[in-house]
Amino acid sequence: MNIALSLRSVTLVSTVALATAFAPLGNLKAPSSSSSHSSSLFAVDGEYDFDVAIIGCGVGGHGAALHSRAQGLSTAVFAGGDVGGTCVNRGCVPSKALLAASGRVREMQDAEHLKSLGIEVGDVNYSREGIAAHAKNLANRVKGNLENSLVALGCDVIEGRGMLTTNAQEVKDEATGKVYKCKDIILAPGSIPFVPPGVTVDEKTVYTSDGALELGFVPEWVAIIGSGYIGLEFSDVYTALGSEVTFIEAMDKLMPTFDREIAKQAERLLIRDRPIDYRTGVFASEVTPGIPGEKPVTIKMIDAKTKEHVETIEVDAAMVATGRVPNTANMGLEDRGIETNRGFVNVNEKMQVLAGPDSEEVIPNLYCIGDANGKMMLAHAASAHGISAIENICDRPHEVDHNAIPAACFTHPEISMVGPTEEQAIELAEKEGWTLGKSQGSFRANSKALAEGEGNGMAKVLFKKETGHVVAVHIIGLHAADLIQECANAVAAGTTVQELSMMVHTHPTLSEVMDEAFKGAVGMSSH
Repeated sequence: MNIALSLRSVTLVSTVALATAFAPLGNLKAPSSSSSHSSSLFAVDGEYDFDVAIIGCGVGGHGAALHSRAQGLSTAVFAGGDVGGTCVNRGCVPSKALLAASGRVREMQDAEHLKSLGIEVGDVNYSREGIAAHAKNLANRVKGNLENSLVALGCDVIEGRGMLTTNAQEVKDEATGKVYKCKDIILAPGSIPFVPPGVTVDEKTVYTSDGALELGFVPEWVAIIGSGYIGLEFSDVYTALGSEVTFIEAMDKLMPTFDREIAKQAERLLIRDRPIDYRTGVFASEVTPGIPGEKPVTIKMIDAKTKEHVETIEVDAAMVATGRVPNTANMGLEDRGIETNRGFVNVNEKMQVLAGPDSEEVIPNLYCIGDANGKMMLAHAASAHGISAIENICDRPHEVDHNAIPAACFTHPEISMVGPTEEQAIELAEKEGWTLGKSQGSFRANSKALAEGEGNGMAKVLFKKETGHVVAVHIIGLHAADLIQECANAVAAGTTVQELSMMVHTHPTLSEVMDEAFKGAVGMSSH
């Protein structure tokens, strides 16, 4: 089962900050207030319609467009009617709205937790329609902000879907048939949910994350196929709103891509204490939709190894959370002689498109960023890819350090990480000949966490004993998604635990959980 990182959060204004941050101060150009063509630095009169054409307008395409304009390049974005892409319209943004609303419902219904804070409340109710509207309104608002920023910076936003042609440096508007000559082309088509064979999706009772975000109804019993980021987040939403959840996981363990120590903590905090059960080591071989309130959804399961029938269950709804696949079909790759790898476009570290999976041949003037290249299926990674591609277009060689890109799961409590799991780090240390160090910080000893009544959780720092360089950090606990950024910056900058242990962390804040871990790595006490 391909459980990929998806529905990842990104602060959309960060694409603006990144766009300016990547540009050397001496090279940053203010875009012209007139037509984007007039501000071009590189287009030869009459030869190109645009310096840069970007096919796709998700977070990656948007980040590339902003940075392209910051360099003074005339820029066209082929939006395909989907400004904001998955993240804004069907992913990070609306899912965080659902998690925020359902999380408040969970907290307000936890009488014991509130009583410990001296708070008593009566019955707590919620409006399904109101929560769904909150998610939709937020997505529309952020989408509007993206559209406005592109126009304000002088980008040409073309509504049709862009396609490659048999000729190099050409993009065809699928809607109008018009062909544009472009000096450089960036592919940013994003990804779509993966639906396994045998699963019938009607987006009513059997749905992907796209349908789940609409919150058409709150089922009494919902099966979630896949226990990765998407599945965990929606189990958090559903149980907070009163549903019972059954996970169906093909691997032998829940959360198979997570660090095992963190996964065990997550199972205790996010699954055991909630109305959730699970089946592991099984495939949902056949899923048949039902009718809400009339006919149940039928799920047949087979053993993942023997393929023998194991069990059939009937539930009110089923959510398919088995990862995502690249949205690269029918965009003209074959016309350019480009061979994909299961739909993923092969690129080098400069985001330049390669001719095929086993090829080092670079396709001139063609780049691919974000989910479609398969390097890291995260919205903020896509934005970094876009900026990096523009840097390389401008002859400033740049590569993205994927080991330093953080990820987060926005459950209650949150989970976050940067770098390899401990299991992977042990193998890496043995292979490369260094010794792995490990230090932990606890939320139970943190004043701010205790003040919030949220003392569950831990942070784990993995580092090289010989040099002190941080290799990875894994966190589960209150606001873990925010705490990971300091750690990701440390990995990116090559900061050592010795240096981090001497940095002052504000008291009383959750950041002191990390301070405890950093100091522990060098034998210092933080208490």
